[in-house]
Amino acid sequence: MEYLKEPPSVGELDAVLRMLDMEPRELMRSKEREYRELGLKDESLSRDQLITAMVGHPRLIERPVAIAGKRAVLGRPTERVLELL
Repeated sequence: MEYLKEPPSVGELDAVLRMLDMEPRELMRSKEREYRELGLKDESLSRDQLITAMVGHPRLIERPVAIAGKRAVLGRPTERVLELL
């Protein structure tokens, strides 16, 4: 899926985060301009607020994420994708 053109829904991103066993900040690209502009460093922001920001600004989502069935891995380093096989 080309997530920059067609971002995941809040529910889809929440499901991927659960498959990855990660919190939103762990899958966020904190060096992106949007991260600073939206004040996402603020520790008081909820999980839902962070996921909503990621859906609204998909450049914030770390990539690549590989999904197979009900399992997912962050593809960095690329060897991690082998865990899905």
